[in-house]
Amino acid sequence: MKKRAMSVLLSATMTFGMLAAVPMTASADDVQNISWMFWDDLDASEDPITKGFKNVIDRFNKDYEGKYHVDPITTTLEEYYTQLNALVDADQTPDVFIVSPGPNLTDYVKPGVAAPLDDYLAADGWKDTFSSDAVFTQQTYDGKIYAVPLNIAAACCYYNKDIFKEAGVEVPTTYDELLDACKKIKDAGYTPITISAGTAWCLSMLAGYLCDREGVDLDAVNTGKESWVQDKTIDAGKKLLELSQYFQETAAGDSNDDATMAFAMGEAAILIQGSWAIGQMNAYNPDIEKSCGVFQFPAIEGGNDPARVIAKSDSLAMNAKTKSPEACVALMKYFTDDEAQRWTAEQGGKIPVTNVKYDADKAPAQMADVMKIFTGASSTFGFYNESLVSSDAGSYFDNQMVSIYKQEKTPEEAFQAVEDWYAENGYRK
Repeated sequence: MKKRAMSVLLSATMTFGMLAAVPMTASADDVQNISWMFWDDLDASEDPITKGFKNVIDRFNKDYEGKYHVDPITTTLEEYYTQLNALVDADQTPDVFIVSPGPNLTDYVKPGVAAPLDDYLAADGWKDTFSSDAVFTQQTYDGKIYAVPLNIAAACCYYNKDIFKEAGVEVPTTYDELLDACKKIKDAGYTPITISAGTAWCLSMLAGYLCDREGVDLDAVNTGKESWVQDKTIDAGKKLLELSQYFQETAAGDSNDDATMAFAMGEAAILIQGSWAIGQMNAYNPDIEKSCGVFQFPAIEGGNDPARVIAKSDSLAMNAKTKSPEACVALMKYFTDDEAQRWTAEQGGKIPVTNVKYDADKAPAQMADVMKIFTGASSTFGFYNESLVSSDAGSYFDNQMVSIYKQEKTPEEAFQAVEDWYAENGYRK
């Protein structure tokens, strides 16, 4: 599931007008029309994953012509959940919709918006095509599966080999080595790290890595066994602020796309991002593929296991009230068939969730490094903003990390604010 701003096809004021043109039941000629909601422009986007999804939609409509037809509803990532929630509130929930696992999915499971999918997965051996039961872990609630994973992305550090060589630095394996590398790169006249604080989750992803490397027990914090205000979180916040001196000057307002493009064009030495960025950076500048290396986020001395990796998946949920469940399941199967999953690996810069065989030589060069990091991980954990007690908690955490970067709050004040939010919203006894 990628996270970056895209062209807007569906504004808040247009949502209901567009849905009037999207039939939710079978049409007069007996074609079952269903809707599918996604966070990118299928026609205008250059993102490889989006192009792969467009191919899925086109194939589905062609193969099922006269029987099923899917009408995409698209918006931007930033507006996606606002638009989706508006449709849910109006009882106009799309038949199939993309969703991130964790609290975002929980928001649709608890009120009964998303349908359990176990029976559909068990039929025709569909579930057996997936690489393991583990890929359904984040989509499972109370023993039932509520979403189908489409891919896996791992968050890594991408670096420009040419800039590293010119600056005389080696790939850092510890936080102190990362700081030293950033200083040398800056002295060599380059921006050490490109990042988006304008797209808050990008900055909080870095904060999440720092918290985890410091040894923060997120489960204990979420359940109230530990507080957000502790030495490990405060130290992570201080390190976030320390690293920020090496960000590009425009980081506060830059989008995810801006930050990725800066790296692709050789303006910055390091990009900390999910593996979905591989396809994007290569599209911006094909030459970056041969000069881009990948390394695991560095260790912090005395902290947590440095072999832990942030990973997540884009997933599909089905409207529990859909009048065309067979059509919805048929569509979801197209997203996980061999052609779609092969594209995911060879073009999209993400890891397939099925047992599909693909040509590694066709995959972006960076994928080999990502796969090495991912398969060598001791364990994975989610984006912090998608691993808290609710999606609102995640958004609040994002904003507090931005406040540290902008020096509007100290790390102590920012994490106290998160702890206060938990208490004010009933997550503390």
